[in-house]
Amino acid sequence: MMISSWKKKRAARRAGKEKQTNENGEMELTIPRDFRCPISLDLMKDPVTLSTGITYDRENIEKWIEAGNFTCPLTNQVLRSLEPTPNHVIRKRIQDWCVENRSYGIERIPTPRVPVSSMEVLEILSKVNVACKKQDGEGCRRLVVKMKSLAKESERNKWSIVTNGACSVLSEAFEAFSKASFDENVTVLEEILSALTILFPLDGEAKGFLGSVSAMHCLIGFLSSGDLSRRRNAVLALRELVSSSDQRKVNELAEMVGAIEALFKLIKNPICPTTTKASLTVIYQIITSSSTNEKQVAKLVNLGLVSLLLETLVETERGMCEKALGVLDGICNSEAGREMACNNAMSMPVLVKKILRVSNLATEFSVSILWKLCKNEKREDGGVLVEALQVGAFQKLLLLLQLGCVDMTKEKVSELLKLLNLHRNKIECVDPMDNFKDLKRSF
Repeated sequence: MMISSWKKKRAARRAGKEKQTNENGEMELTIPRDFRCPISLDLMKDPVTLSTGITYDRENIEKWIEAGNFTCPLTNQVLRSLEPTPNHVIRKRIQDWCVENRSYGIERIPTPRVPVSSMEVLEILSKVNVACKKQDGEGCRRLVVKMKSLAKESERNKWSIVTNGACSVLSEAFEAFSKASFDENVTVLEEILSALTILFPLDGEAKGFLGSVSAMHCLIGFLSSGDLSRRRNAVLALRELVSSSDQRKVNELAEMVGAIEALFKLIKNPICPTTTKASLTVIYQIITSSSTNEKQVAKLVNLGLVSLLLETLVETERGMCEKALGVLDGICNSEAGREMACNNAMSMPVLVKKILRVSNLATEFSVSILWKLCKNEKREDGGVLVEALQVGAFQKLLLLLQLGCVDMTKEKVSELLKLLNLHRNKIECVDPMDNFKDLKRSF
């Protein structure tokens, strides 16, 4: 390990180097001043020189610049360029010094990869634009592969690629090739989409291109394909699009043929937790924001999403649980959704169990769903109200009031308790699957 000084016993004298002896009788080898970074005072691993002529370790000076400083730390001069130049001379001297002093336990610093410069990124992007205008799919694909490789190489490269506008250029290229012909350009479209997922999040301009009708049709095409990688990248891109405040894009997506079915398939036959959560996020935006959500909810209910969500909720981690509950809450805004949930024997046990067990958000969604189901219960035998009592809903809701919750949830809890109280004489409240052990005060 490299530190400001390395120690070795007196036997190191045979190395023939100038040494100093400390009070403990140990030999010290001091790093030459020119090899130290002026910021950290440690041996430089990747020396770079600023426009002021001062050399620093790349990691330290980039942190300085990224923090919003545009002056040289040592001279306080304003920097003419924010891109430091690799100092190969100093780096070679440091490597030679390390080799000469390996008997002291010093390891030779590796030759670092030179990060991609803004000029290189802009040159690649310019060529991508030219390839798009010529409809040169193969040429564009090769350029995108090169850019993707650079982005994967280091976070520094990725930052440089993003800050120089790659997301907008690639999204525009995706739109251009999707307009021409999906079948003929499927290879380049797939490569562009794969590169974009590495560079997320997208800015507003990039979302504008990727959210065009032709581009979204292409995304649905990938989402409906059999290729797992295409499906994964497509749903991640759709999640990016619906996360914006553009209601028009959500409505257009909801109306596209095959979109709902493809999203449902990703939940029913999951690829990985990331894609499942992305699918749930997109569906949530559609059923809670779309002007035509009733039609979409009916379609999802007919596909069997309610029972699928309840099965998912039995055993799942926090993020997935919150998203699944959010979607179920949205579905229960419709009569068809509530009817399907009421007729499912898992609804009450699962929903009651999630209260105070996962997170504040999960509790709020669970209470909201219970409230929607119970307040619309019309059956003389009490239906879901009795089912909720059987699994300890009354006790759980009382405890929630005692621990505290947000006002909207508190109102729903109070109304639920009144509704449940009307049927308490029919059955004794028991709690067969949730005895509050390991309960954490989450509020």
